[in-house]
Amino acid sequence: MKLLKLVPDNTNIRFLRWRVPFYAISLLLMAASVALILGKGLNFGVDFIGGQMIRVTFENSAAAPVAELRKSVGDLGYGEPTIQQFGKPNQVSIRMKLPAGADGDPGIAAAMTNKITATIKAKYADVRIDGVDSVSGKVSKELGWIAFQALGLASLAIAAYIWIRFEWQFGIGALFSLVHDVTLTLGLFALTQMEFDLNIVAALLTLIGYSLNDTIVVYDRIRENLKKFRRMPMPELLDLSVNETLSRTIVTSLSMLITLVALLLLGPNVIFGFTAAITLGIFVGTYSSVYMAAPILIWLKVTSGSFVPTESEMDRQERLTRERS
Repeated sequence: MKLLKLVPDNTNIRFLRWRVPFYAISLLLMAASVALILGKGLNFGVDFIGGQMIRVTFENSAAAPVAELRKSVGDLGYGEPTIQQFGKPNQVSIRMKLPAGADGDPGIAAAMTNKITATIKAKYADVRIDGVDSVSGKVSKELGWIAFQALGLASLAIAAYIWIRFEWQFGIGALFSLVHDVTLTLGLFALTQMEFDLNIVAALLTLIGYSLNDTIVVYDRIRENLKKFRRMPMPELLDLSVNETLSRTIVTSLSMLITLVALLLLGPNVIFGFTAAITLGIFVGTYSSVYMAAPILIWLKVTSGSFVPTESEMDRQERLTRERS
């Protein structure tokens, strides 16, 4: 019985033929993502902005009464609540700023939470309180800074590793593809206003690792082919390298997507944002390995002779002497 092959042997797809339009599209998407992040901003969760978040489900209702709920909670005198759908239409999250003095006295925040939940339960018989999260303003700032450091240092460490493992052009290519992947993912969260919390930071770090793994596989094949085909034009050599790793790339991506789609459809709502981020990351990470990391080597002047050791005059004289003798 023949084994199933998702990708035929000896594929010869000319990926690099479309490198310029695809690069233009990617740059436009990156610019749009940055504009969305600066314009709409990210919907930061309690982890980053501090405050109290109460997750509520209306069990016997098709949709949560958001307008009524906002008025009921707002009338309690703790300020205007931020109420958003959290998963299904009948599930919402209620976010409140911590009252004055709550950083020094946790009992103040607990009293606010108890009053809000008691009011909701009294007005809506089918309500279920799914959870309460509380983070002080000081802790949230520390978490935000640590998350930013983790993403930045991970990207720089990866670029440095590839620089040492290969050459500086490869390091720049890998770093640019990582910036591309993270920017588009952040753009998705700015567009959809899905909650951005520490789970999403973990997803971005996972995405960086996956994209790096795929990029290194392609780069390693490019380096091997640079040694084997010294006279092959660079676009053709890059196409050959991508085609040779295409089967591995597709099988790996599909294997992960099967699990991720199952989590998106059947998984718990608490990890929906995490799963959505990684699902998008699979697509953009695979795409960037082909259309970001590979073509940039051409514009960085990598040629088939770029990494051939230069023969010094002394080495040349010794070689000529050996050839004569």
